[in-house]
Amino acid sequence: MNRLLNQQYQPLQSTKLAAVGVSLLSFVLLIPSTTLSAEPRSETQVKVLTFHNPSSFQRDEVVEVKGCELCKALGVKAGTSVVVKDKRGNEVTSQWDHDGNLLVDVFVRPMSTTTYTVAVGQPSKYRQWVYGRLVPERKDDIAWENDRGAYRIYGPALEKTGERSFGTDVWVKNTPDLVINDRYAGDEKGVSYHVDHGTGYDPYDVGPTLGCGAPGLLIDGKLKMPYCWKTYKILDNGPLRFTVEVSYGNEHRIISLDKGSNFNRMTVWYDQLPAGARLATGVVLHDADSTTVVLGKDYVQYADPTDNIYANNCQVFVATLFPDGVDSTFVLPLDHPDKIRYAHALGTRPLKSGERYTYYFGSAWSRYDVRTQREWQLRIDETLESLRHPVNYMFSK
Repeated sequence: MNRLLNQQYQPLQSTKLAAVGVSLLSFVLLIPSTTLSAEPRSETQVKVLTFHNPSSFQRDEVVEVKGCELCKALGVKAGTSVVVKDKRGNEVTSQWDHDGNLLVDVFVRPMSTTTYTVAVGQPSKYRQWVYGRLVPERKDDIAWENDRGAYRIYGPALEKTGERSFGTDVWVKNTPDLVINDRYAGDEKGVSYHVDHGTGYDPYDVGPTLGCGAPGLLIDGKLKMPYCWKTYKILDNGPLRFTVEVSYGNEHRIISLDKGSNFNRMTVWYDQLPAGARLATGVVLHDADSTTVVLGKDYVQYADPTDNIYANNCQVFVATLFPDGVDSTFVLPLDHPDKIRYAHALGTRPLKSGERYTYYFGSAWSRYDVRTQREWQLRIDETLESLRHPVNYMFSK
């Protein structure tokens, strides 16, 4: 056949062009279509991805597949677009994260496995399950959310006003839909996000405290907290994970929130730490309910009574989890109780300058996916087990 091709493409005399053109067209029609198409997809570019759940309960979560392993298995370059499908052939939501790993929305039964296929291809436009942004119209808040809840931290424009709000705020919601843009837009028009208009609101009181899960330093028995963020960079923004890196000068944080999770992942480190300083983080406790705080060896949790216990008639469940451990958990009274907030429930541990420590903080609302504090405790226990025994995966043909 190669000889025939060579013969067909010899230089042609102009008087023979029409006849040779007919002959060449006849030859082309005999060539299989796959020969003329773009390079066919190699078998290495389609793989079976098997996920295993080692837990005794259902796991529905975002799983990280190492990008280097995936690209090696598929025989492609980093960043190549891929499509993940389940056993029915339905496309499964996925996302490349800022570290070059593929995030996959995985559902797997207790003590069982499930298989997906992953192949080179152009993914569909997926539903956005998480979202976050800078909110300059509200004094430089950074706000973010997933299908379970929403959070915000405060920025330099608020600090300039002198308002003392230090920690992480919690906004509750009863819908998987994204709500923060609507709430900020409504607030500008006089529709307060501190009032529930059907999908949730901001009933959580932060003030000059850690709020829900912000880090601080314990120095000589006193809790030291940063004010507002100085710089920020959004690293991931959906559809499955939101990640933001923020700096408070000497202190640095990377916060991420996944679809379906009640808990944010927090990694914190400091350029320089004073002698004897210890990392301290947890949740603020309010005067309206001092009875529901729970101190575990690797978590603190609380059924927050909201900023108006009698008008709201609900609870905001908050917690901070320490899967890598802390030295102790305890209640530390505020230096200046204000008849609204009286203490923090904290976990503490030593930390070196430059050392990174990762923990988790989060919330749920009694009018949505977690109805009671007993359910919240179960959610905490299963989350800690999931973090210590992650869903694992393997590739096969």
